[in-house]
Amino acid sequence: MLVSDILNKNNVLILDGELSKRQVLQLLAEHAAKTTQIDERILFEALLERENLGSTAFGKGIAFPHARVPNLEKLQTIFAKVPSGVDFEAEDGQNVDLLFMLISPETSGADHLTALALMTAAMKDEQKLSAIRATKDVVKIYDILTK
Repeated sequence: MLVSDILNKNNVLILDGELSKRQVLQLLAEHAAKTTQIDERILFEALLERENLGSTAFGKGIAFPHARVPNLEKLQTIFAKVPSGVDFEAEDGQNVDLLFMLISPETSGADHLTALALMTAAMKDEQKLSAIRATKDVVKIYDILTK
């Protein structure tokens, strides 16, 4: 599995403005609802429920909000850059500016874990992170993530 297998250019976002964690999760759910045919409220509640179990912040300004969702046909990811940063209650205390969201069908155990591992590996590359943080072009961000 490659990042290009789970992420498309239309699912790379830049979210401007001062946003809370709830607002970011809501915006991600709204965007995902457009392509999944799943009600945005269901998506938001699934993401929020998972986040309430413990922060999905990885540290170094990165978070991986994720959830398994009933009636979802296939795994979907959204990558979002939030230049102003968001308090995701990260253990390192750093605000999150890069989010890789994953929603998966309820029954997709192995694919869900594989996608999370792939996203985590992509976010460990310091050169990629610097390049993503330096640009405001979603196509360029997609190209960096899928190299």
